[in-house]
Amino acid sequence: MPDTPALEIEGLTIRYGGTVAVDALDLRIGAGETVALLGPNGAGKSSTVNAALGLFRPAAGRVRLLGREPDAAVRAGAVGAMLQHGGLPSETRVREVLRLVAGRYPTPWPLADLAATVGIDGLLDRRTDALSGGQRQRVLLAVALVGSPPLLLLDEPTAAMDVEARRAFWATMRGLAGRGHTIVFATHHLEEAEAVADRVVVVDGGRVVADGSVADVTRGAGERTVRFRVPEPHPELAGLAGVTGVGGSADVVELVTSDAEATLRALLSRFDRLPDLEVRGASLEQAFLALLDGRAADRPTTRPTTGADR
Repeated sequence: MPDTPALEIEGLTIRYGGTVAVDALDLRIGAGETVALLGPNGAGKSSTVNAALGLFRPAAGRVRLLGREPDAAVRAGAVGAMLQHGGLPSETRVREVLRLVAGRYPTPWPLADLAATVGIDGLLDRRTDALSGGQRQRVLLAVALVGSPPLLLLDEPTAAMDVEARRAFWATMRGLAGRGHTIVFATHHLEEAEAVADRVVVVDGGRVVADGSVADVTRGAGERTVRFRVPEPHPELAGLAGVTGVGGSADVVELVTSDAEATLRALLSRFDRLPDLEVRGASLEQAFLALLDGRAADRPTTRPTTGADR
């Protein structure tokens, strides 16, 4: 059915002993979306991904992948996964690993095309234990894609990648999204989410605390950044109306403000000109930190922890 969600989670609750890692979480992701799961360590991102893959049974709730139970969806080859601590067989070559995994699918992605798409065509004859961290991640992506699954679940997929490798990885992801794949990824790299995701879901304390486009989430932060050039330092700017933070470089000032109109009026009363003036909305990082700061004020001073990013 065309309107069947790619991922549907209702009332998901996960406990580790006396700790609630995921707390009655609800989430619905439509086919073809690229969605980033964001949250601090221990927020419940990895636990949610693991439960969606059927790696353990939750204490309560329901998960469906493309209308199926997780284990049925995985057996059918409908979902590919990259886990935070995934591994590759040692003492073997990349080509052999991919052929082994491809053997369990009735119509696997042709190896040459898959390798070119993921950018590992020069690595097929390399031993897995000779791969760099970034190369290993790209091979793990190829393993996840061998069955050409419509849904991809990725947990910190660019860990160990340098900037260039990350850029190439997300170029591949955009290509896959263009082919109609649904991509759900958990990440700590907010700039990746801002650049790549159609939608961001912020999780904290095992619950969804924000869900929408980057514009939707940042709009709720309320703060703006006023940026302009100034030839000399002006320490008094921190005291202007609305200003909550001052940054920038030697000749560029960036003022974070909760009231951009009041800040601009105050600036114009002090300066005849404001060269290269820009007023920008909050970044995803600013909105993310504001969300967590607001929730931290409502939390108890202590809370159980599991010692891992679950």
